[in-house]
Amino acid sequence: MTDMLPTGSTIGILGGGQLGRMLAVAASRLGLKTHVYEPAANPPAGQVCDALTTAPYEDEAALRAFAGSVDVVTYEFENIPTSALDVIEALRPIRPGREALRVSQDRLTEKDYLSELGLKTAPYADITDLASLESALERFGTPAILKTRRFGYDGKGQVRISDPSEAAEALAELNGAPAVLEGFVDFTAEISIIGARALDGAVACFDPGENVHSAGILRTTTVPASVPASLRTDAILLAARILNALDYVGVMGVELFVTPQGPIVNEIAPRVHNSGHWTQNGCAVDQFEQHIRAVAGWPLGDGQRHADVVMENLIGDDMDRVPELAARPGAALHLYGKAETREGRKMGHVNLVKPKG
Repeated sequence: MTDMLPTGSTIGILGGGQLGRMLAVAASRLGLKTHVYEPAANPPAGQVCDALTTAPYEDEAALRAFAGSVDVVTYEFENIPTSALDVIEALRPIRPGREALRVSQDRLTEKDYLSELGLKTAPYADITDLASLESALERFGTPAILKTRRFGYDGKGQVRISDPSEAAEALAELNGAPAVLEGFVDFTAEISIIGARALDGAVACFDPGENVHSAGILRTTTVPASVPASLRTDAILLAARILNALDYVGVMGVELFVTPQGPIVNEIAPRVHNSGHWTQNGCAVDQFEQHIRAVAGWPLGDGQRHADVVMENLIGDDMDRVPELAARPGAALHLYGKAETREGRKMGHVNLVKPKG
């Protein structure tokens, strides 16, 4: 491939959290360097990258210097200010491209986009005031979930409505932020597809993982997922359809509800994804290396699964279990180097690995 970045090239990563950290580790295995840009001091990725810029996304001089020091730029989270992307894109390619960010930064835009592709989503409505919320609740019924259109993750920025009488209180809880109401989906399981698309348009998807959430935070992902082979195929084709429609380059997470009517798209994430961490110990090439390969113009690697894996997030006080987990056969620990343990904070994960059944 003529567009392959040679070893020794530098990947710029916007965001210095655990996903940026694991991207930097994957890049180093391929002989590529990483430069992380992160506003907060002492980020997890800063411990393993080749260069770190600590500056706000509003610092144009810092952004220009960062872009000038790298060969291509990627990101570990969606909510990067458009103004910062404008500065960087004038100097270096950003992969995945801006369209994927535009779509995924706003829940309403995302659902409209997926619907236009002919994919099923939960019933949804744009909420601009109490009257529009009450009208949507009348159509969808309860329970329903009111979510901010932007900046929500790990259960933040959303309120469950169990009865129409709770509408005003739910709206007040979002402090006037633009919102979308999602109707209830009666699903039997939640799965996610981690898909990758290369610069030349080649697509590769990992096996679907089955997810369990608690309080809006992913607790476990299990492969193989307990779904029929036909549904696995449908889910992979669905993910490929989204990747191709966006002319995407890199790894994407696609969360799906399994229903009797077929898979329903919950959300997409234009980056490596928590539910794909199992690939680190279940595949020869994991999601992080696959993403680095794609954005660097390399061919995609072999993502075939060679083991059964249960990935468990280590959240808050779960860190007290590290000594026991470290001694457990088949347990592969991945700790993020975060100095402070807080309730609800992802501190690491463990992949519990068994021979493929």
